Amino acid sequence: MDTPAVTAVADLEPALPSAWYRSDSIYQAEVDRIFRREWMCVGREEQLPGPGAHTVLEVVGESILLLRNRDGALRAFFNVCRHRGARLCRSGDTSNHSDLPALSGVIAGRGIVCPYHRWSYDLDGHLIGAPHLPTLRPSDRASLSLYPVAVDTWGGFVFVHLTPSQASPLAAQLGGIPSRTERYPLNELRIARTINYRVRANWKVVCENNNECYHCGAVHPELCEVVPAFGEGGANLDWANGVPHRPGATTFTASGTSRRRSFPDLNPDERVRHKGELAYPNLFVSLACDHVAAFILQPRSAGYTDITCHFLFEPYELAKVDFDAADTVDFWDRINRQDWAICEAVQEGMHARIHEHGYYAPMEDYNLDLRRYVLDRLGIVLESAACAIS
Repeated sequence: MDTPAVTAVADLEPALPSAWYRSDSIYQAEVDRIFRREWMCVGREEQLPGPGAHTVLEVVGESILLLRNRDGALRAFFNVCRHRGARLCRSGDTSNHSDLPALSGVIAGRGIVCPYHRWSYDLDGHLIGAPHLPTLRPSDRASLSLYPVAVDTWGGFVFVHLTPSQASPLAAQLGGIPSRTERYPLNELRIARTINYRVRANWKVVCENNNECYHCGAVHPELCEVVPAFGEGGANLDWANGVPHRPGATTFTASGTSRRRSFPDLNPDERVRHKGELAYPNLFVSLACDHVAAFILQPRSAGYTDITCHFLFEPYELAKVDFDAADTVDFWDRINRQDWAICEAVQEGMHARIHEHGYYAPMEDYNLDLRRYVLDRLGIVLESAACAIS
């Protein structure tokens, strides 16, 4: 794709070409070179509570069967029979309440049976039965196991990799995130509420919006009441140690306060400050002293992104008879909808023929990370000296 010329402006870095946020061909290149070659977050471990638990996921156009085997270990496979390619389980129908034969999909935690010719697999994906084919040798069966998808976990989050042969360790992709969040009990937290959003914007627009707070003063007045630093232009925010709330506030609610206790192992800064992490390409983690908001992005096309927001709390708090997450959930939902609305406005604006690219202001430097992240993986270099990436 031709890249338009970029006008150099003092103190402003050029953004990616606007066409890259709306182009189907660029989106497909991202699917091929990012989403199929990187670990993608798909949910929380607690959503598959025990042996035989299973679900069907759509990950950038691929149907994935995610389950726990008889030992409770997570396994993932492409949702396709090795015989003739039939879907093993249908999305949204993991309990088999459908017009398919009863012996289809995952059967009572024992195995997987194709609804077409009843080839059967155990919960580790091995072929264990093929009716009327008694001559299949053990080596034949071994070569006809389900197509694997790599699966790993961190902090209670489940990640899959669509190209297992090329998968680097999940830890390498996460980088310093685990060490920066080590005092937050992410593994132990549980989902209190989930909100699903469909945003009419490219996934990069959503990431860029998450990566800066230059917009906060204009878009999030309620948030800036709780975290005044967010409304001061977005410069010099100390994400490593956390961003302070206003005096007397400690968490993300309209009042900035909560009856819930702080996570026991937090340091003094973490008890009164807000932290945020972005695990590229599709997980945002926002950390308060008493809860975590986790955003899982699922890009659907060049112009649409589905976002699942889980609100995570301690079991200690969830067990209380008067537990109520509404103060946090309602506040976050308001902030989220403000973000999604402005992201959609950006997506609409970038369809203007005259708008060939935008700019990053100095306080938007985290966005340059996304620009470099995408360029590195697409293997496409902006050749103009005016927009050379150092």
